[in-house]
Amino acid sequence: MTTPDTRRAPRRQVTELVPVTDLMAETVIGRLGNVSETGMLMLASVPMHDDALHQLQFTITGPQGQPLLIDVGVHLLWSEQTHAPGQAWVGFRFLTLARESREQLRQWIAEETSAV
Repeated sequence: MTTPDTRRAPRRQVTELVPVTDLMAETVIGRLGNVSETGMLMLASVPMHDDALHQLQFTITGPQGQPLLIDVGVHLLWSEQTHAPGQAWVGFRFLTLARESREQLRQWIAEETSAV
Protein backbone atom coordinates (compact mmCIF):
# COMPACT_ATOMS: atom_id res chain seq x y z
CA MET A 1 0.00 0.00 0.00
CA THR A 2 1.39 3.41 -0.92
CA THR A 3 0.98 6.45 1.27
CA PRO A 4 0.06 9.75 -0.34
CA ASP A 5 2.85 12.32 -0.46
CA THR A 6 1.43 14.87 1.97
CA ARG A 7 4.08 17.40 0.93
CA ARG A 8 2.39 17.58 -2.48
CA ALA A 9 -0.96 18.74 -1.05
CA PRO A 10 -2.10 22.14 -2.34
CA ARG A 11 -0.74 24.92 -0.14
CA ARG A 12 -1.78 28.48 0.49
CA GLN A 13 1.00 31.00 0.91
CA VAL A 14 -0.04 33.29 3.76
CA THR A 15 0.95 36.88 3.01
CA GLU A 16 -1.07 38.51 5.79
CA LEU A 17 0.01 38.30 9.44
CA VAL A 18 -1.70 35.22 10.94
CA PRO A 19 -0.57 34.63 14.53
CA VAL A 20 -0.29 31.02 15.73
CA THR A 21 -1.11 30.35 19.39
CA ASP A 22 0.13 27.44 21.49
CA LEU A 23 -3.04 26.44 23.36
CA MET A 24 -1.18 24.80 26.25
CA ALA A 25 1.00 27.86 26.95
CA GLU A 26 -1.79 30.26 25.87
CA THR A 27 0.72 32.40 24.02
CA VAL A 28 1.51 33.38 20.43
CA ILE A 29 4.53 31.38 19.28
CA GLY A 30 4.84 32.52 15.67
CA ARG A 31 3.05 33.31 12.45
CA LEU A 32 1.73 31.18 9.61
CA GLY A 33 3.95 30.91 6.52
CA ASN A 34 1.90 28.49 4.42
CA VAL A 35 -0.68 25.82 5.07
CA SER A 36 -2.20 22.75 3.45
CA GLU A 37 -4.86 20.43 4.80
CA THR A 38 -2.10 18.10 6.02
CA GLY A 39 0.41 20.50 7.58
CA MET A 40 1.84 23.97 7.87
CA LEU A 41 4.97 26.07 7.82
CA MET A 42 5.37 28.61 10.61
CA LEU A 43 7.88 31.33 11.39
CA ALA A 44 8.51 30.61 15.08
CA SER A 45 9.38 33.41 17.47
CA VAL A 46 10.10 31.05 20.40
CA PRO A 47 12.49 28.08 20.67
CA MET A 48 10.94 24.91 19.22
CA HIS A 49 12.13 21.31 19.50
CA ASP A 50 12.07 18.79 16.64
CA ASP A 51 9.73 15.83 17.08
CA ALA A 52 7.61 17.68 19.68
CA LEU A 53 3.80 17.58 19.78
CA HIS A 54 1.78 20.78 20.09
CA GLN A 55 -1.84 21.92 20.18
CA LEU A 56 -2.04 25.07 18.05
CA GLN A 57 -4.68 27.53 16.94
CA PHE A 58 -4.84 30.11 14.17
CA THR A 59 -7.56 32.09 12.43
CA ILE A 60 -8.43 32.13 8.74
CA THR A 61 -11.02 34.26 6.96
CA GLY A 62 -14.28 32.53 6.07
CA PRO A 63 -16.23 32.95 2.80
CA GLN A 64 -18.26 35.87 4.19
CA GLY A 65 -15.19 37.51 5.74
CA GLN A 66 -15.87 36.03 9.18
CA PRO A 67 -12.96 34.77 11.31
CA LEU A 68 -12.74 30.97 11.55
CA LEU A 69 -10.70 29.44 14.38
CA ILE A 70 -8.69 26.39 13.36
CA ASP A 71 -7.41 24.11 16.15
CA VAL A 72 -4.81 21.53 15.18
CA GLY A 73 -2.77 18.90 16.94
CA VAL A 74 0.64 18.90 15.26
CA HIS A 75 3.94 17.06 15.13
CA LEU A 76 7.02 19.27 14.57
CA LEU A 77 8.96 17.55 11.79
CA TRP A 78 11.85 19.97 11.24
CA SER A 79 13.19 23.43 12.04
CA GLU A 80 15.71 25.73 10.42
CA GLN A 81 17.13 28.90 11.96
CA THR A 82 16.60 32.14 10.07
CA HIS A 83 19.11 34.97 9.82
CA ALA A 84 17.07 36.88 12.44
CA PRO A 85 18.05 36.00 16.01
CA GLY A 86 15.41 34.02 17.90
CA GLN A 87 13.41 33.03 14.81
CA ALA A 88 13.18 29.73 12.93
CA TRP A 89 11.11 28.22 10.15
CA VAL A 90 9.34 25.11 11.45
CA GLY A 91 7.39 22.46 9.58
CA PHE A 92 4.43 20.68 11.15
CA ARG A 93 2.33 17.68 10.13
CA PHE A 94 -1.28 17.78 11.30
CA LEU A 95 -2.21 14.91 13.62
CA THR A 96 -5.69 16.10 14.57
CA LEU A 97 -7.98 18.46 12.71
CA ALA A 98 -11.77 18.44 13.08
CA ARG A 99 -13.68 17.49 9.92
CA GLU A 100 -15.41 20.91 9.78
CA SER A 101 -12.09 22.72 10.20
CA ARG A 102 -10.48 20.56 7.49
CA GLU A 103 -13.28 21.49 5.08
CA GLN A 104 -12.96 25.21 5.95
CA LEU A 105 -9.21 25.00 5.45
CA ARG A 106 -9.64 23.16 2.13
CA GLN A 107 -11.99 25.89 0.87
CA TRP A 108 -9.65 28.67 2.05
CA ILE A 109 -6.67 27.05 0.26
CA ALA A 110 -8.77 26.58 -2.90
CA GLU A 111 -9.70 30.29 -2.90
CA GLU A 112 -6.07 31.27 -3.33
CA THR A 113 -5.20 28.58 -5.90
CA SER A 114 -8.22 29.52 -8.04
CA ALA A 115 -7.31 33.24 -7.86
CA VAL A 116 -3.79 32.64 -9.26
